[in-house]
Amino acid sequence: MINSLHLYISSYWENQKMNDMNMSSFPLRLPRSLKEELARVSQEDNTSMNQFITITIAEKLAMFKAEAFFEKRSQNANYDTFDRLMNRDHGEPPRPGDELF
Repeated sequence: MINSLHLYISSYWENQKMNDMNMSSFPLRLPRSLKEELARVSQEDNTSMNQFITITIAEKLAMFKAEAFFEKRSQNANYDTFDRLMNRDHGEPPRPGDELF
């Protein structure tokens, strides 16, 4: 997943003119052990630590947005209709791999 997101962000950045107007810096203090682990993992992923942190923040923000989206959508759920649909007489059995455990 990190590699596909890395490719997406890399291609986005390549298509954008990166200048001081759309980039900012943020001093970050990390515990030494966390920085060492970050250096190791980012090297394994063939990225800089800065790029790895940027990708990680983008993933986390996307997760928060997705969570908020589904939370909002769930407020419109009609569980009675769902139950009627799931218990209808003319349904078909689950396909292989779709069974409940």
